[in-house]
Amino acid sequence: MSVVTRFAPSPTGMLHIGGARTALFNYLFARHHGGQFLLRVEDTDKARSTPQATQAILDGLQWLGVAHDGDVVYQSAREARHREVAEELVKRGQAYYCYTTAEELAEQRKAAEARGEMFKYDRKWRDSSTTPPAGVKPSIRIKAPLEGEVIVRDAVQGDVRFGADVLDDFVILRSDGTPTYMHAVVVDDHDMGITHIIRGDDHLNNAGRQMVIYQAMGWTVPQFAHIPLIHGPDGAKLSKRHGATSVTEYADMGYLPEAMRNYLVRLGWAHGDDEIFSDEQAIAWFTLEGIGQSPSRLDFAKLAHVNAHYLRARSGSELAAMLGIDASSAAAIESVREKASTLPELREQLAFYLTAPTNYDEKAAAQLAKGRENLQLLLPALAALSAWEAGSIKSTVQAVADAQGKKLGELMPPMRAAIVGAMTGPDIPVAMEILGQSESLKRLKTAAEA
Repeated sequence: MSVVTRFAPSPTGMLHIGGARTALFNYLFARHHGGQFLLRVEDTDKARSTPQATQAILDGLQWLGVAHDGDVVYQSAREARHREVAEELVKRGQAYYCYTTAEELAEQRKAAEARGEMFKYDRKWRDSSTTPPAGVKPSIRIKAPLEGEVIVRDAVQGDVRFGADVLDDFVILRSDGTPTYMHAVVVDDHDMGITHIIRGDDHLNNAGRQMVIYQAMGWTVPQFAHIPLIHGPDGAKLSKRHGATSVTEYADMGYLPEAMRNYLVRLGWAHGDDEIFSDEQAIAWFTLEGIGQSPSRLDFAKLAHVNAHYLRARSGSELAAMLGIDASSAAAIESVREKASTLPELREQLAFYLTAPTNYDEKAAAQLAKGRENLQLLLPALAALSAWEAGSIKSTVQAVADAQGKKLGELMPPMRAAIVGAMTGPDIPVAMEILGQSESLKRLKTAAEA
């Protein structure tokens, strides 16, 4: 059997991080089996679906590096097919026209609430021989089983049973001729040849109802795999109060797509104790058996750790291009990349290379207050250097320290304060080599005379 998976987002907002992980799981499973990964945009909710949201989803997937096969399928373009199947179910005696009005349903719902019961349609028109009322456009309802149970065999959750008492004759085609989500999903998955449905476990209850349609049409049921949702660090359902929730936000925050892929696949899936692995390894290792049954928690510290790993794997010229700075800054990037976990942090670490400090932080100012004399001693020796290299700079500073009966630790701190404007940053002789002799001497002189 050739594996075919799909990602089927509703275009009502940005690509949520949970949706991104679902897409990634489907992508990896399909690639693991040499199959296809398809994309279907479920845009039947015309009131909430927007072209902007659709584009945001497509852009999010492209940034993440999760490429789908074939053309995008738009659910709204398949309404005629959805109606065709609904009518076919009526012909087979597996569904029926329902003439119950919205007002009558509201009354039934109100009565159920008064009795403290869950509302279920009373199935008035299921096997009715009553003449339909004039002027009422019917909906179409599926005939759910009246006894027994429906069993969803789930690769993650195990067998999930839905008794006939919790299944109702739900609407599959509205009175205006548009399909419901529950019906359209089944028809589209069947027609697209989907073999495995990997999605969030918030859809698990839907699976019971969708099974009714599969069985009524006599269609092969795909393998379901309902994955636990992603929770925030506090264990609550992930929401905006936990911070960034969309893929776009993470991109804007300076995370790399390869880091997000690596991190997301480890949210709810595991391959032993492996934490950092390549795309090729993820594809080779990914199986449904590796998905856990418990919700995973978003850990921003771990994400930063993973991102730092991939940040260090990128070349200096690549990072310069991503930061929008000159490729000649590659050496500067190499000197500070170990101290950064995201692109904004890297930019912050590079700031002193790009612009000379105009003021000094508290610690740097304190070092300069007691170290200006040492800078004055260093300036002539450094100005006389013919080979401006980190090694020769350090040797010169050491020679001045020895000549003055001082320790290297007395001269280096004010140098750092003068060059960086703070007491953090890369090895200072390395930084001075990268800045060049003229700029380094200029900064030292400015600080010495301040």
